[in-house]
Amino acid sequence: MKTLFTAIGAGAIALSLFAGPTVPARAAEGASAPPDLDWSFEGFFGTYDRGAAQRGLQVYFEACAGCHSMDLLAYRNLGDLGYDEEEVKAIAAQYFVIDGPDGDGEMFERPALPSDKFVSPYANEQQARLFNNGAYPPDLSLIAKARLHGPDYLAALLTGYEDTPPDGSELMPGMSYNAYFPGHQIAMPQVLYDDGIGYADGTPPTAAQQARDVATFLMWAAEPKLEDRNRMGVKVVLYLIVFAGVMYGVKRRVWAKLH
Repeated sequence: MKTLFTAIGAGAIALSLFAGPTVPARAAEGASAPPDLDWSFEGFFGTYDRGAAQRGLQVYFEACAGCHSMDLLAYRNLGDLGYDEEEVKAIAAQYFVIDGPDGDGEMFERPALPSDKFVSPYANEQQARLFNNGAYPPDLSLIAKARLHGPDYLAALLTGYEDTPPDGSELMPGMSYNAYFPGHQIAMPQVLYDDGIGYADGTPPTAAQQARDVATFLMWAAEPKLEDRNRMGVKVVLYLIVFAGVMYGVKRRVWAKLH
């Protein structure tokens, strides 16, 4: 009996490992449901497309980092995206952090190191609101797991802007119309445009491509161990299959002797 419960428990663990990102089925009230896109990281054997994630990092730095922080991510984590040590150091060195105190008791500014967290664009929340008409740009570290439909929602939101509301309604001052944002009025202006970013790998930088790439990067940032979890799930399931076969063979031998 104990063996049976152990097998059942292991099976439950395997299913939870394979469950993948939780995606609510219905859209937020007052917003259009985002298109259901195909992602390389979906499914039992999902993996991150490193090329897309690196392009998404570029989109984040060039289009998002001026307003949105990523406080849970350190520059050294970018090694998991395929960057070598020198590339990580070069990326970090483009940003500056306040450190100290020095020998004179003074704080000083220095280039960021791989061990530093991503540098925030603002010193504090009050400064962030001051520069954004009272709106507080959310931290993006876990945004792909914190929003309805995850990456689908992010990709749709970034491409869901329209110059004027299709229903003829009036926008509040400083707001933009977005089909996928609850209430359709969003404080963040459109930031992605066709050819707005130059990709070094030759990928056509359409706004839709940029949106998919940055959504891939943000999904990786929110769940960097997804691939490890999937690999562990495969191992657990294979173990359970072998274990079930062995137990079936033992059962046949035991009952054969009894009869």
